[in-house]
Formats: sequence, structure tokens, C-alpha cells
Amino acid sequence: MKLLEDRIKKDGQVIGTDVLKVDNFLNHQVDPDLMADLGKEFYRRFSNEPITKILTVESSGIAPAIATAMEFHKPLVFARKHKSLTLKDHLYTATVYSFTKKTANEIAISRKFLSADDNVLIIDDFLANGQAVEGLMDIIAQAGATLSGVGIVIEKTFQKGRKLLDDKHVRVESLARISAFEDGHVIFAPED
Repeated sequence: MKLLEDRIKKDGQVIGTDVLKVDNFLNHQVDPDLMADLGKEFYRRFSNEPITKILTVESSGIAPAIATAMEFHKPLVFARKHKSLTLKDHLYTATVYSFTKKTANEIAISRKFLSADDNVLIIDDFLANGQAVEGLMDIIAQAGATLSGVGIVIEKTFQKGRKLLDDKHVRVESLARISAFEDGHVIFAPED
């Protein structure tokens, strides 16, 4: 998606050899117009699927996921990372390791928001090692729901997440695919 690639070139900041900071438009400050465009593109790519729920993990996946849910006119459910007094019983849970934060989190979704009747589209901000998506897939399996596909805003093709999902025959649609970071610059992978 050229619009997204242009924004990454303009406002993204490469840190080291494997981190892309996009906090000024995606995962700290959010550009609502860009999110609307991302939602439209995910809808275009997955509109042939019988989606009943959009699923993501808090917090960085919420903005593109809500834009996508608005296009589908279906509910967004996000897995919570932090325990609360109101989310403690009747949960689907999975453990997700964050490589950027170097911590493991238990994510949870209330059983009342996901069931075997659901066809789920996962939306997330990044695909790197695949841990967040794998945790959400675990929760979908616990619910007996059907995974219709995974929409990723930015995929780092040089990390193992895509292979992990390809090996499980999961349909993945990434809007920007990065093959490398070289000398502080983003190198995009050619589109499939």
C-alpha cells in the first residue's frame, strides 16, 4: 500500500537492525485519516469472507482494528493485557511474549464476546515473530471460532512470524512489507 509505505518513509524511525518506530502515526499518536484508509484496504482484501468479529490485542492494534470494524460494520474485540476488577471470570487466555518489551503477558477475552459461531479477522499493527497473532489464534481455537484471516499493517519479512503463519496455512494480508533496515532506511519487499 503505497500510501502507508510513503508515510513510513516520511515519519518512521529505524532503530538498530530490527525495530521501526512509528509512534507519530500508528502506535502512540494516531493519524485517523490514515487509519480510515487502512480499514478500507483491509475491507477490500477480506470482504469476501463471512467476518463476524474483528480481533486484536491492546493497545497498538486497536486503531487499525476499529477502522476495519467500521468498514465491516462488525464488532471489534480486543484482548486485554492487564487484569482488571471487571475482567476476571469466564475468560479465554493465552500467553504472548513481546520481543520489543522483553516481557510475557497473559492476554484475555471474555467468553461472552467470542463463540463457535464467529468468523474472526485478526488485525494487528506489526507482524515480526508472530507471538501476538499466535496468542489470538489460541484464543480463537479455545472458543471454537473460525479464523478467516490476519490483516497486518506492517510486516517485517526478515523475521519468523510470516513463516509461522504460512506453515499453519493462515491467510495473511500485510499492507506494508519490510525486507530489511539498511543504514537507517527501510527497504520494502516487493508486493506479491
